[in-house]
Amino acid sequence: MELNAVYAGTFDPVTNGHLDIIERASQMYDTLYVTIFDNPAKKTLFSLEERIDFLKEATKDLDNVIIDYSHLLSVEYAKKKNAKILVRGLRATMDFEYELQLAFSNQYLDDSIEMIFLMTKPNHSFISSSAVKEMASHFHCVEGLVPKCVVDGLNKKYRKEG
Repeated sequence: MELNAVYAGTFDPVTNGHLDIIERASQMYDTLYVTIFDNPAKKTLFSLEERIDFLKEATKDLDNVIIDYSHLLSVEYAKKKNAKILVRGLRATMDFEYELQLAFSNQYLDDSIEMIFLMTKPNHSFISSSAVKEMASHFHCVEGLVPKCVVDGLNKKYRKEG
């Protein structure tokens, strides 16, 4: 039986911390759907198309990773894709409270979908999309925090706006 998983996020932009989770989760599951979901609480810098392109470029060597987007709730999307697992990344204890609430909400909606938490590696624990965007907006180098395609995208975005 095939075991599929979903790694959901806004990915605005994808960071090396996200890629760490994607690479490790792709080794655990037959198919990993890396899926961009709407989060009305977040104002994004990059368009959906740009975020899809960044993810496709950054994961092009991972044969079992499928980049997608959805307007559904993650548990609804997982069910539609025949995925029994939602993968979530944890950077530090600050993520735990939010992820715990999300896990309980998802369990309430569909208790057949399990959530698996992967701790990011320590060298990625401080990286967030928000921090990367803030650094880049002040023209600081973010190489090593995000894939090259994102570095280029951030430079272009802030050069144009700045």
